[in-house]
Amino acid sequence: MHAAQPPRALTDFTAEELRALMAAERQPTYRTNQVFSWVQKQGARTYDEMSNVPKALREALAAKAPVRTTTVAHEEPSADGTTKLLLRLHDGEHVECVLIPEGERATACLSTQVGCGVGCVFCASGAEGVVRNLSAGEIVEQALELNRMAGQRLTNIVVMGMGEPLHNLDALERALRILQDPEGLDFGARRITVSTSGPVKAFEDFLTRGLKVKLAISLHAAFDGLRKELVPRGGTGDIHFLESMSRRWFEKTGRDVTFEYVLLDNINDSDEDMRALAKLAGRHVNVNLIPMNPVPFAPKLKAPPNARIERCVSLLEEEGVVVHCRRQRGDDVAAACGQLRRFHEKLEDGQETAP
Repeated sequence: MHAAQPPRALTDFTAEELRALMAAERQPTYRTNQVFSWVQKQGARTYDEMSNVPKALREALAAKAPVRTTTVAHEEPSADGTTKLLLRLHDGEHVECVLIPEGERATACLSTQVGCGVGCVFCASGAEGVVRNLSAGEIVEQALELNRMAGQRLTNIVVMGMGEPLHNLDALERALRILQDPEGLDFGARRITVSTSGPVKAFEDFLTRGLKVKLAISLHAAFDGLRKELVPRGGTGDIHFLESMSRRWFEKTGRDVTFEYVLLDNINDSDEDMRALAKLAGRHVNVNLIPMNPVPFAPKLKAPPNARIERCVSLLEEEGVVVHCRRQRGDDVAAACGQLRRFHEKLEDGQETAP
């Protein structure tokens, strides 16, 4: 992994840091609120959009920091309303984010790394490893761009895109604090979910930071041996550690945990798997069953038939587990994380033909 960092953009500044920048320019306090609102609430991409900010100040700020460092490289709408964005970063790398509308909800799925080092066998993000961490600004800009295109205010954020969020914890924390600022998009704790495979040391750090978010654990198996096959490079603890991790989270925050479980046909969807999963969940844990999105690099992996999926739901409900089954979204736009980036970069290299 290389550590090329982007030039620091305004999207990377907290309100307090922007206030210090304005003080250095001998600007009154209200200018901080104006600029922060333009960047974080109104989603300005350039200084020219900041119509009530004096031109001299815009020029002075532009000499110190760009508004953003990412640009939209590709937009891929799905027939079901899901839209995947591919953002080009300052160094030519690409990262994905997804807008998922559903009724009155509009959810942004954000990435924290270019690629991923965990290597889940069903996920395109980790197929080529991790390239680098994203900066806080690069994480924030995904939310801003999706909010701008949603046609309504984003209602939820899920940090479930490319990368293991806890492997980039400093940038993630900064990004979340910016997104939760009342003068910006003002996301509360119940509207942000961070999904992790459960790296042991990183989780201990995460637990101490007091971030106001919901927690989802990428479980995918209720038995150690199978989980190590499905999540081979996570640096994660065993199943009992993940169970303890969920309990400690609830004790510290009072918020339930979600176990994410990608359903794989004839691999982790047996009655025995479901009963073991129910036992792990116990109290204060919800289960989110996710029928696998097809990925071309793993053609043998597929979602179970509908009847089997319904059986899995029924078995968990019989054991008193609160279970949700996420319907597949965005199959027609390669919405499984990492697919669009891999295709686009191969296309640029001349390895693929555009459809």
